[in-house]
Amino acid sequence: MSLRIAVASGKGGTGKTTVAANLARVFGSPVQLVDCDVEEPNLGFFIGGASLGCETVTVPTPVVEPSLCDGCGLCAEACQFGAIAVTRSRPLVFPELCHGCGGCSRACPRGAIREAGHRIGVVESFASGSVLRLEGRLDVGRPAAPPLVRAVKQRIRPGPAILDAPPGTSCPVVATVRGSDLVVLVSEPTAFGLHDLGLAVQMVRSLGLGCGVVVNRVGLGDARVQRYCETEGLPLLAEIPDDRRVAEAYSRGELMLDAVPGYRALFEGLLARIRELCARRPFASVPAGGAA
Repeated sequence: MSLRIAVASGKGGTGKTTVAANLARVFGSPVQLVDCDVEEPNLGFFIGGASLGCETVTVPTPVVEPSLCDGCGLCAEACQFGAIAVTRSRPLVFPELCHGCGGCSRACPRGAIREAGHRIGVVESFASGSVLRLEGRLDVGRPAAPPLVRAVKQRIRPGPAILDAPPGTSCPVVATVRGSDLVVLVSEPTAFGLHDLGLAVQMVRSLGLGCGVVVNRVGLGDARVQRYCETEGLPLLAEIPDDRRVAEAYSRGELMLDAVPGYRALFEGLLARIRELCARRPFASVPAGGAA
């Protein structure tokens, strides 16, 4: 079965990237590991590999032909992102604000606007054993990550894929998880962890996607996240202990299943649970307070 699994979290620092990397290593067959945290990609610290190539990614941005423009201002009215401002002479274009929707060119009655590619970043692929890693890297100063996230996803080949989402619940996260078979939400057993997990669950449910929860650093806090999962009908996929050996392995850029005996079985069990849930879809998008 071809799976597309997104690993996300409501906040940073929960262990989301660690879960994604270790899942890829126990997959047992060729799998794509996709780093969609394009502003801060870090899967390469844990799973390296030889580069297979790097592609420049551009988005279409407007270019105004002065000889055709009469300064009517319809292009600026059509732009919802403030990427065009009309002065007395002609429109001024701010490429950093442009979302590449093409609305300005369609609104121009004189055909004075054409589109040209404006670089936003790169997508690079790496081979490491049975893992093909895709990594997006947003150029410094670019304010909008979703177009690059979508470009990374467009390069996913047929077959199973694990997507490492950015932290939080903002637009880049939505762009990452959209279209996934299952969203694995990684949380920690603290008040902050529970609060941000609730936001992430709302986001996933609003997209009509199924989700399950992995609780990391169990023993650090209390059982509030587990109780929340029970109340909300969320599958509790795995619990990872608060283990100093794991933190030490992480600081060395090592996968926990390679550095600490016993964790391979935990991630094999997590993968089996994910496959089980995906095999009996649709199963999630349960309303708040509903049953699984």
